[in-house]
Amino acid sequence: QVRIVESGGGLVQPGGSLRLSCGMPSNFFSFYTWGWYRQAPGKQRELVARVDTNGYVENANFAKGRFTIFRDSAKKIVDLQMSDLGPEDTAVYYCHPDATTFWGQGTQVTVSS
Repeated sequence: QVRIVESGGGLVQPGGSLRLSCGMPSNFFSFYTWGWYRQAPGKQRELVARVDTNGYVENANFAKGRFTIFRDSAKKIVDLQMSDLGPEDTAVYYCHPDATTFWGQGTQVTVSS
């Protein structure tokens, strides 16, 4: 089992920003496309953004212009910078290496006034 740890979630007001961080074993980082996903109550888990081993980024439509995924090969982390958050962004956010079955516990993001 691979331990993936998401952090940085919390309560933020509409229009605010958060930066999520994902930690994983350093020897596991380099081989995978890493994605941030989210799951809101009563909804299916969905892709937010992913970055492959070459740094190519794919963003969901709702994330374009607001969310940025960072892949730091030196620190072996994958961060998600989120801005202009709205109540519709409330969800548990997960970091996930694509093409694997490994998921962390997620980090809760709540956008509310």
